[in-house]
Amino acid sequence: MKHNKTTFLFFVLSLLICFLFVSTQNCFAQESTKDTYLEGEIIEIIEEKDIEFQEQTQKYQKLKINITKGSLIGQDVIVENGTSPMSQVILYEVGDRVLVYYSSDDEGNEVFYITDFVRTKGIIILFILFVILSILVATKKGFFSLVAMALTFLILFLFVLPKIQAGNDPIIIVILSLIAIIPITFYLSHGFEKKTTIAILGTTIALVLTIILSNIFVNLTYLTGTSTEESLFLQTVGGTQYNLKGLLLAGIIIGTLGVIDDIAISQTSIVYQLYSIKKDISISELYKRSIQVGKDHIASMINTLILVYTGASLPLLLIFMNNPRPFGEILSYELVTTEIVRTLVGSIGLILAVPITTYLACLSIKRAHT
Repeated sequence: MKHNKTTFLFFVLSLLICFLFVSTQNCFAQESTKDTYLEGEIIEIIEEKDIEFQEQTQKYQKLKINITKGSLIGQDVIVENGTSPMSQVILYEVGDRVLVYYSSDDEGNEVFYITDFVRTKGIIILFILFVILSILVATKKGFFSLVAMALTFLILFLFVLPKIQAGNDPIIIVILSLIAIIPITFYLSHGFEKKTTIAILGTTIALVLTIILSNIFVNLTYLTGTSTEESLFLQTVGGTQYNLKGLLLAGIIIGTLGVIDDIAISQTSIVYQLYSIKKDISISELYKRSIQVGKDHIASMINTLILVYTGASLPLLLIFMNNPRPFGEILSYELVTTEIVRTLVGSIGLILAVPITTYLACLSIKRAHT
């Protein structure tokens, strides 16, 4: 009972910190773009033909679009698609919902062009399916996990991103946010139990070690955080000078937490379950048996990390397959090195979390029964 009161107070304190972060922010306080970006539905394909560009044939479309959202709502506009050389022209059909950007040319004439599809409908359907299955399969724990996820998003979008956008150190901001995120997500998802507190401690220790390793190897491999177009583009918008190396480290920290918290709670639960089955088991034997299961977790999670990063980088890997440069040179490209460091540091954090969390859980049981 005493432990439950302590963890509950810890949780409430973390929740108050979370809402303090949120209440001091003004999310998405950006200049309105409603007069520039519109949404519309294609209602007619006026013309469609093949045109020649530098001895290459490509498709051209002239479309009529009814504006459904924005300052020109209700109006019909004409948009040309495929008017400049492109490696692949997207062909639109009647009924497609699209994002439309418009501006004025030197003579004051309005010019419209399509920037992308409106994809919110598919996203909403997928999210609803995710919520329904989470609650049906995981019941109460699934529901509270969704609440924890929502609070995490609030902290990220209402505190972390605005603070980084304001020019603050990304690493400090992420570490401060994790002070609230870790206890909130753990206690909401897994309950106010002693094993949850142990998982939090194990996760925190493993995460601190991961942060240290990340900093060491980002510097050792001379990573600058400028390997992606998105990072470079950040330097040209908003007037903020971002710490790109700090952004890289912050991203590694957040991504690693998503892996460590899973294995920390699993390993703690294993220790408690084994002890509940055989209460006369020695602490050393309990640790050995729990670690054996932890080894299976390590093997499967490392494989998962490799597959996740490989899946996300397939286009990049295919480019390098067709690259005649030596393998050692390809490994030294910052874009490749960044993913390698990210994967290996995350894996090391995962490996460390198993013995740390297992030892803390066994130590807790030993103290409770001596």
